[in-house]
Amino acid sequence: MLPLNDDIKMIGISALAFFAAGIISFAVSPLVMRFAKLVGAIDIPKDDRRMHNKPITRLGGLSIFSGFIITVLIFNFNEISTQLAGILIGAVVITVLGVVDDILALKAWIKLAFQIVAAVIPVMCGVVADVFTNPLYIFTGGLSYMNLGMLAYPLTVIWIVVITNSVNLIDGLDGLAAGVSSIASLSMLLIAISLDIPQVALLMAALAGGCIGFIPFNFNPAKMFMGDAGAMFLGYILATVSILGLFKFYAVISFAVPFLLLGLPIFDTVTAIFRRLSKGKSPMSPDRGHVHHKLIDMGFSQKQSVTILYIMSAVLGITAVVLATTGEARAILLLISVLLAAGFGVKAVIGNKVQINVENDDKNDDSEGKT
Repeated sequence: MLPLNDDIKMIGISALAFFAAGIISFAVSPLVMRFAKLVGAIDIPKDDRRMHNKPITRLGGLSIFSGFIITVLIFNFNEISTQLAGILIGAVVITVLGVVDDILALKAWIKLAFQIVAAVIPVMCGVVADVFTNPLYIFTGGLSYMNLGMLAYPLTVIWIVVITNSVNLIDGLDGLAAGVSSIASLSMLLIAISLDIPQVALLMAALAGGCIGFIPFNFNPAKMFMGDAGAMFLGYILATVSILGLFKFYAVISFAVPFLLLGLPIFDTVTAIFRRLSKGKSPMSPDRGHVHHKLIDMGFSQKQSVTILYIMSAVLGITAVVLATTGEARAILLLISVLLAAGFGVKAVIGNKVQINVENDDKNDDSEGKT
């Protein structure tokens, strides 16, 4: 553990970074809205995948990016490490890609190519998941961690690209991607403070602040969408920063921590890929089968659906924090307990909605019989 004074200093700096990024993000959002209108970055509803019924400006990701990048540069003005430089340069590449896509609607293969380029940049600067705890340690002679060797480089690039796209895939309801990313960032911030990783703490504080500063413009009914510029940027930062420490601390099942923190977007991405392949479609073809679409189809409103997914993300985030800070047994018990409670809660809510619908149908039938 760090000395108490150093702990207090890290918490203080993280708090300042959080508020600074939030203020900057909130302040620049009206300017970003004007810029989006000027360049024609407007989302016009044209199919049933979209949940809005009127044109709304995109490029809100520039607000989050501004809050994050300005804050990080201010707090690291005198000492930008090679790894941090690689992450920030890649972040600029991914954000520019997103801005262009929000304006011109690029083809999928072009976006993928530039995402790979953006992922390679931090990898070349030393942001590599080369060592991580061994999930099969019982079956491998008690080896508690594994060194991936040369495989570390392509696997790290794949991780960054997958998470970059996974956050983009869940960006389908007002405030969803920003809120889920905020929860993941705050969870990672708590872990970084507990494990004495100041650089990760600062980056996650700035990212969470940037997201929360933008949410007033993005929550339902949204005044502005973050667009690909925001969703890909969020996924990229979460993916790269997770590599700086969360794959490498040596608890028995600590390999699960990044997957728990990003559980919702990862789950949605994996199911989307299998769903599309099973129908003979490209994994990158859009559809209306995401988790948030399912909740809307069940009869929940946008705000209710987003709240449910926030709660799911918070459960996974809390479990990750407990796993990283107090041990595996408590984390597993916590996860099982919360999932059971959530399951009963969801069942009760769904049952109540079904009962209400049945009663409404009966009333309609009675009224029709009287006329």
